[in-house]
Amino acid sequence: MKFNCGITGHTGVLGSELIKKYRNINFIKFGGDITNRKNVRNWLINKNINIIFHLAALVPTRIVKRNPKKANKVNYLGTKILVDEVINLSRVKWFFFSSTSHVYKFSKKKINEKAKIKPTTFYGLTKFKAEKYIKENLHKAKIPFCVARIFSFTSKRQTSEYVIPNIVKKAKSKEKIIYFKNTNHYRDFLSTNDICRAINLLFKKKANGIYNIGSGKKVLISDIIKMVFNKHNKIYKIYKNNKATCLVADNSKIKKLKWKPKNNISSIINELI
Repeated sequence: MKFNCGITGHTGVLGSELIKKYRNINFIKFGGDITNRKNVRNWLINKNINIIFHLAALVPTRIVKRNPKKANKVNYLGTKILVDEVINLSRVKWFFFSSTSHVYKFSKKKINEKAKIKPTTFYGLTKFKAEKYIKENLHKAKIPFCVARIFSFTSKRQTSEYVIPNIVKKAKSKEKIIYFKNTNHYRDFLSTNDICRAINLLFKKKANGIYNIGSGKKVLISDIIKMVFNKHNKIYKIYKNNKATCLVADNSKIKKLKWKPKNNISSIINELI
């Protein structure tokens, strides 16, 4: 069966990469305002959408923190409008939502999909509210859905508001010595290629429920700084380090679908710089 796959957030890092990588999928881009109900309704009806890839969101966390009202409007209320119109249309066969690891609380252990929810950022809170609305309402409407909690990733297309692009930017600066603080964080990084492969697999399987998309391997931010600065032969200094935090995926659920990451942190950084 040929699906008309509506995609929101097609200009974003993941959305554009997904479209580029899987040209065989009939992606139909949403070019309107996700917070405008009429825009959403007309797109769904006029384009005969029967699969949804909902990637539109306001990120990164620094921008969300500066614009909390806008973030809530886009990330939560925009999702609510889309879900309501999908239910009213009664045509959609599968709904995919890109969420985030920020819905989880920090943990020294790998985090699985049943872990306690305690958003670490306001961005995470907006995404969790959207998740909750999706689960409650699409379940009632008997519309299959998949929520993917995506852990950290990086790309050449990300701005310096993101962690690794910010480190690369500083390594390329003309300053003789770069100083860092607040780097004692363990995170789980994937390449955009691996994330797109995971999303495509979930689509093929029409997977139901919640799935972590992460490498399952932790990397310390200060170690990333070391890798980047060594490649640029640049001097750096880390001071006033913070209390350690850890956010790493237990990806055993999605691995059961025969997915595993192909890129490690070294190859990700090499590609980035």
